[in-house]
Amino acid sequence: MTLPFDFVHPWVLALLPLALLPLARRRGDALPFPSVAWLPPDRIGRAAGLLWRGLAAIAMAGIIVGLASPGRAETQVARTGHGAEILLLLDRSGSMNSVIVAKGEQAALRTQGDTKSDVARELLTRFVEQRPDDRFAFMMFSTGPLRVLPFTERKQAIQAGIAATRIGRGLMNTDIGRAVLAAIAEFDGRPYSGSRIILMVSDGGAQLDPGTRKRIEAGLARNRIALYWIYLRTGTSPSLHADAPDDGAAQEIALHRFFQTLATPYRAYEAEDASAMAAAIAEVGRQQNLPLSFMERVPRKDGSPYAFGAALACCALLLGYRFLQLRSWT
Repeated sequence: MTLPFDFVHPWVLALLPLALLPLARRRGDALPFPSVAWLPPDRIGRAAGLLWRGLAAIAMAGIIVGLASPGRAETQVARTGHGAEILLLLDRSGSMNSVIVAKGEQAALRTQGDTKSDVARELLTRFVEQRPDDRFAFMMFSTGPLRVLPFTERKQAIQAGIAATRIGRGLMNTDIGRAVLAAIAEFDGRPYSGSRIILMVSDGGAQLDPGTRKRIEAGLARNRIALYWIYLRTGTSPSLHADAPDDGAAQEIALHRFFQTLATPYRAYEAEDASAMAAAIAEVGRQQNLPLSFMERVPRKDGSPYAFGAALACCALLLGYRFLQLRSWT
């Protein structure tokens, strides 16, 4: 059971009895007069002396408690919002580093401009910013899947992972089957609390073997996951809705047709430029905005600054009191 209040270094609290030292009388406190009965009582002086000793004791206690690092322990709080559990699955193959070529343009003449990775990175960052209640996980893939971050509510961590994709260049081969299976596995063992989706951003397809198809279909159904594919179609890439033979020559169309046979929800969006991809991202955001229950992890809150602040305030008052004493003696 998590305690609501704890100390990082509780053994330091053994020094707390030292805070009583200012309250003890010293030999210098005795007056060298045989009798002071004829003097009027000095109530202000006594109060000042008690206040001085009290401030000194509080200052020492504050320092000791601060060194023990008190704080409110980490806990989990049940929250309810509108959103989904979204796994971002980003293609990092070499083809994603090519410049976007709109339909009708010649790829050989287009050497400058935004790459597919640049556009995907920018739009995914905006997508994360616009959905405050979602839980995100992030994976990349080329020849194999690469887990970047598990499910978290920390948007800054997800955005840092997305930003890191600008480093290096992807490999030429792409294994979408392994990537989708790895994405499905991220949901295994998680309690179902609302809408779940895998948002795949890729410019290629794959001809999956029967075993991989069965595992993908079973995994999506088991974890109740909706699959969204933002297909970056540029240049001479085929349309997902074009007629093609069933021999699997067009891997993008073959993959799309397989996804259409799934019992779980599936949507595909063709994006030929940055504006089309932005529209696809916005459409996904509008569709996946259902009630979502989740446990939010509240990190430990350190209370040592308050203890040190109280000690500092007491020390400042003691210095002021001492300064007034010196002024009165001169």
